[in-house]
Amino acid sequence: MTVSSQITYNSLMSVAHDRGAGFLMLIDPDRTDPVCAARTAETGSDCGVDAFLIGSSFSLGNSFSATILAIKEATNLPTIIFPGSFAQITPEADAILFTSLISGRNPNYLIDEQVKGAPIIKKYNLETIPTGYMLIESGALTSVQFVSGTQPIPRDKSDIASAHALAAQYMGMRMIYLEAGSGAEKPVPTEMVAAVSAYVDIPIIVGGGLRSPDACIERVNAGASFVVIGNSLEQERDKAYLLEMAAAIHTKEIVTV
Repeated sequence: MTVSSQITYNSLMSVAHDRGAGFLMLIDPDRTDPVCAARTAETGSDCGVDAFLIGSSFSLGNSFSATILAIKEATNLPTIIFPGSFAQITPEADAILFTSLISGRNPNYLIDEQVKGAPIIKKYNLETIPTGYMLIESGALTSVQFVSGTQPIPRDKSDIASAHALAAQYMGMRMIYLEAGSGAEKPVPTEMVAAVSAYVDIPIIVGGGLRSPDACIERVNAGASFVVIGNSLEQERDKAYLLEMAAAIHTKEIVTV
């Protein structure tokens, strides 16, 4: 794969253009085994999920690669690493969100993990999607906030979030990820999504605390190009729930000729 080859990124952009927004399912290998992950992914694929993010704040076991392989055997959708550290890099995935935690000031997550991971990514010839990762206050201490030792951006400070996002764009990042975090009590405010989307020219991913179709469609209408659903799937695994979420996120119908 050449530096200019962005197969997964282009696929995601096509989905966002054609469907209004993309539905990303987050699967945490620490919360499920590969067999269950594959079943969840297969159900998601049947119900309108567009791609899978695989990642964890810790990676407590040795099932990271096995989980990705199981998902790929169960579906034909893109598998994208959403790494909590450089240890979560494996050649089985289609791409990796090459994230920098730009909302914080911990150098370990701004650049150190990236320097450690870059040679591994090059060795595996993984497609990278440079992403400005931003924690947003959610009403609870989240796993990523605790592990990273950083403070989230206050949920009523859209101007601060917009300035960070613009800096990421100027640094060449291709996406912004607004994250309320695992265990979030409140999702990223709709007003913040709208403000950031209006301020930058790159796609916005929104995740954390989104538990209802209405919450999803509000963020899409505010400018989110992708919505991530993760923890809520642990409580709502049935197809009806996934179909409702997909219908809310996909604001455009696929036109067939």
